[in-house]
Amino acid sequence: MDEIGRATLIRSRLCYTFAYAGSLAIAALMILGCAIGLVRPTMMYPTKEMLRGSLPTDLVNLIGVPALLISIWFARQHSLVGLLLWPGALLYLLYHDVVFLFARTFGVLFLLHLVLAAMNFYAMASLVLSVDGMAVQQRLAGRVAEKVGSGVLMGLGVLFFVWAIAVMVTAVVKGTPIDASELAVRSTDVLLSPSWIIGGLLLWRRKVLGYVVGLGLLFQASMLFIGLIALFVLQALIFGNHIRGGDVLVIFAMGLFCFIPFAVFARGAALKP
Repeated sequence: MDEIGRATLIRSRLCYTFAYAGSLAIAALMILGCAIGLVRPTMMYPTKEMLRGSLPTDLVNLIGVPALLISIWFARQHSLVGLLLWPGALLYLLYHDVVFLFARTFGVLFLLHLVLAAMNFYAMASLVLSVDGMAVQQRLAGRVAEKVGSGVLMGLGVLFFVWAIAVMVTAVVKGTPIDASELAVRSTDVLLSPSWIIGGLLLWRRKVLGYVVGLGLLFQASMLFIGLIALFVLQALIFGNHIRGGDVLVIFAMGLFCFIPFAVFARGAALKP
């Protein structure tokens, strides 16, 4: 995309600049937090249970940082694909921040992730507001298999939302406690999976905002599946657990429902106008 092409896709330079500066700050804070955890694990994870449960998850969270930086780099190189991936990378990091807030008690790390969650939200909102949705719609309409991508987003959004509600309701009815980490994930799914449903519906109806957020939502969903596989591998490498091959294959198979429409959408967005 040439400079004129990019200029037509950015309608608010102020929002774009805010999103850019905020995203770089988020990446720096994420790297700093992870570095402290690796150098001073007893400060970040004072108990063995917290170390086993949180260290691999925090490393998986860190996978979002290169995804964010690569998206920013491509966007700054006038790539429409990079511009549309960028909010998806922020949403991936926001998801893990919210999980952390639900799972942990108040403390320094809680405050850090609270700040990161707020920064992710405002950077993502600023970035979406900075994009000229009409220009993006004109570039992508009919090129990105809208029905397939939107159907996957709505289907997964409903599945994860209903699944999370069912787990919590079943626990209440049976009177069985839910593990704190699982409860945090289910609560986050209830809070954030509607974004897949809404984004998918907008894309299905070929609305402007659907084209702006569609690729990012597919990217975030794909990253969550990749992150879950990475979590199993890291737990095995760090703590000597056996890799649950069957679970990994099932998760990869489910992830294909995101990977394929994501690749189709990205290919359509990469085509020259």
